[in-house]
Amino acid sequence: MLESPDVSGSSAGHEIGPGAAGDEEIVDAAKAKRNLRNGLISLVILIALVAGLLTAVPGLHGVAHVVARMNPDWVLAAIGLELLSCLGYVLAFLQVFDRVPLRFGARVALSELAFGSAVSVGGAGSVAVGAWLLVDRGRNPKRVAERSAVLFLLTSAINVITLAVVGFAAFFGLLPGKRNWLLSLLPGLIGAATFVLFLGLPRAAERLAGKRSHRRLRAFLSEIAVSIRLTERILFSRDWRLIGAIGYLWFDIGVLVACFAAIGPVPPLTSIVLAYQIGYLTNVVPIPGGIGVLDAGLVGMLVLYGVPASQGTAATVVYHGIALWVPAMWGTVAFLVLQRRRGQPLTLRPSRAERARLRRERRAERAKP
Repeated sequence: MLESPDVSGSSAGHEIGPGAAGDEEIVDAAKAKRNLRNGLISLVILIALVAGLLTAVPGLHGVAHVVARMNPDWVLAAIGLELLSCLGYVLAFLQVFDRVPLRFGARVALSELAFGSAVSVGGAGSVAVGAWLLVDRGRNPKRVAERSAVLFLLTSAINVITLAVVGFAAFFGLLPGKRNWLLSLLPGLIGAATFVLFLGLPRAAERLAGKRSHRRLRAFLSEIAVSIRLTERILFSRDWRLIGAIGYLWFDIGVLVACFAAIGPVPPLTSIVLAYQIGYLTNVVPIPGGIGVLDAGLVGMLVLYGVPASQGTAATVVYHGIALWVPAMWGTVAFLVLQRRRGQPLTLRPSRAERARLRRERRAERAKP
């Protein structure tokens, strides 16, 4: 099994306090709390507006009727799948930050999910919140930034691989779904091309850095290369924890599938996956939770893949509500717990290499007569 490099900058078991990294902070604590609170309030208001539109607009009465008749067992299953998706992200976080204490790391990961759901900062922005929480407890800012980039790239790589595999599988008839080249082959080609570009970017960045005399630009290009190579090592390792990054995406897709099952017949899985992947591109628009924008993108893509509009809209609305509120509530609790314990020192876990060495020493000790 490939060992992940030591990124802690400290020996195992060394306690570091919040002042170890200096006074520089990525995010101001009061501002972060205020942003999260305002984001949660915005979510409540926006969801109330969506519910009002479903009941007040005549053309949407059918959608409200479909939502009201959804099978509650499947809705509960969808909530359970979203919880598993959150746990997948926690596992991915702990794989990347593999020396952070388990309980602390889980709370940081859940806090990132809360900010990603409630605050219009996007995926990279929510990772920055987690980086601040780590630096605030004494972690090295440069190493935290490097590993935060790896976490973002790892989850993004799983998305790109999924797009490529499912797109090709649909086009070549390996899975049921649209065989139209525009709706299956083209997404597959885009996903594959993006992944190849991702793999080739470190070498290109290093070559470009060697030709540049500007010190900051060389450093930036070198950091890109290092982050991508670290991501590759995790992605192609035999580490079982990789199922965290995979589960983070696929359990969330499962929430949408369960919402369709709560309504009636489930569309082909390839149609749901491809519509999900392409529809989520609208999430770059800075609106809390992507409410309205993401829903429109997902519904539009589902209709394009042959899903009836009322069915697609009902499933999307319920899916989006679950995908927002489960991580937002769970992550908010985790964030508040972290804030109450800001002054406590952080004890790092041994690196994987050190843990393997300790296991070998214990086995050798037990083998002695």
